[in-house]
Amino acid sequence: MLDIALSHEGYVVHTASDSDGAVKTADAVRPDLVILDVQLNGDGIDGFHVGRTLRSRSDVPILFCTAAGAVEDRLAGFGVGADDYVIKPFAVSELLARMQALLRRAGRTGGGSLHIADVVLDERAHVARRGDIELDFTPLEFSLLSVLAKQPGRVFAKQELLARIWGFEGYDVNVVERHVSDLRAKLEAHGPRLIWTVRGIGYTFRV
Repeated sequence: MLDIALSHEGYVVHTASDSDGAVKTADAVRPDLVILDVQLNGDGIDGFHVGRTLRSRSDVPILFCTAAGAVEDRLAGFGVGADDYVIKPFAVSELLARMQALLRRAGRTGGGSLHIADVVLDERAHVARRGDIELDFTPLEFSLLSVLAKQPGRVFAKQELLARIWGFEGYDVNVVERHVSDLRAKLEAHGPRLIWTVRGIGYTFRV
């Protein structure tokens, strides 16, 4: 459920179901954030052990997600290096807010550079290039391209783009159409089309 929810929010998600897999995945991926369940499956080793191992190797933010809500359980999580702790059941919106707070605190909100096709987006520097050409995007155009390019092939409805980028859903969708048109013009001045219209639905980034 979390994999699907976070993927829809634009995160790249890697999952593991036991302690060995969690440590190996973290070593290979070097994630910006770890969400760790205390009750891992398969090998009898709990998430506290994994948290302690990860903290000994990295300063990656660790968010414990568990049904163990007693004070001593939370203290144990913080004791092994957790940065925050959410108790099941929880709202996904609360988890997302806590994740964003941890990523901001750790200076990881930008997520580094995104490379797709011949486009490079440096989210920390807010710079976009196509090939060797630096593109002159407005902040809204940059955000729009970032949302679309992070999930190539996915079709985004205009109302969803309004909610994600402008922060509301009830406004005229023509504002999305106008910004997509401007974004396309700047991209297509230096290469073939990447943003496509899916008639009656919205837009997708497709190589």
